[in-house]
Amino acid sequence: MELISWSDFEKVHICAGTILSVDEFPEARKPAYIVRVDFGKEIGIKKTSAQITDAYDVDELVGKQILGVVNFPSKQIGPIKSEFLLTGCTNVSGAVIISTLERAVPNGSRLH
Repeated sequence: MELISWSDFEKVHICAGTILSVDEFPEARKPAYIVRVDFGKEIGIKKTSAQITDAYDVDELVGKQILGVVNFPSKQIGPIKSEFLLTGCTNVSGAVIISTLERAVPNGSRLH
């Protein structure tokens, strides 16, 4: 594992946001959803493609507060532009479990 400096970490904007909608993404190469998240007034609403179908149904995701990296450049994924990275960890089965918050914070709050 390569060590990074504090200034490297400060460049990554990991912020809290609330999932507004989740749609099936049939054009994706691997099963995925299109997830739209409200990151607050300064950042706004962003969307991404997320390969989280193994662990989540569409209806259980709306309203969850998540952590996302919001300062990556947009990336074209099939017909959509991914505008942020939804963070998570892989469980023992290989499914991605999204990073959520224990208690609510204002959307756009930055991870320190």
